[in-house]
Amino acid sequence: QVQLAESGGGLVQAGGSLRLSCAASGRTFSNYAMGWFRQAPGKEREFVAAITRSGRLTDYADSVKGRFSISRDNAKNMVYLQMNSLKPEDTAVYYCAAAFSSGGNYYYNDYEYNYWGQGTQVTVSS
Repeated sequence: QVQLAESGGGLVQAGGSLRLSCAASGRTFSNYAMGWFRQAPGKEREFVAAITRSGRLTDYADSVKGRFSISRDNAKNMVYLQMNSLKPEDTAVYYCAAAFSSGGNYYYNDYEYNYWGQGTQVTVSS
């Protein structure tokens, strides 16, 4: 299994940037595809970004494509979400998630993920 802990959230003005980090504890981190999800008050949790086990392939929600970038460092058991050109509608709690994978897949649905972090708040002011 793996435990996940997000950090890097905070308050930022529209147009600014933040980098979220997710630290994973576990000896098989490289066996997991990773994802970022977010949930705004009163809304369902939504997919943001995903990355394969190797980090060679990524995918993004249309709403963040071109602005956000997911990456991972398997040697450090870390995954990141670089968020640029932030908008007020990006305000949400952001969650890091891990999905056990035996191949080079990534996943878009929350039910496909096995482990979740506690979340970190991102607030974008206008």
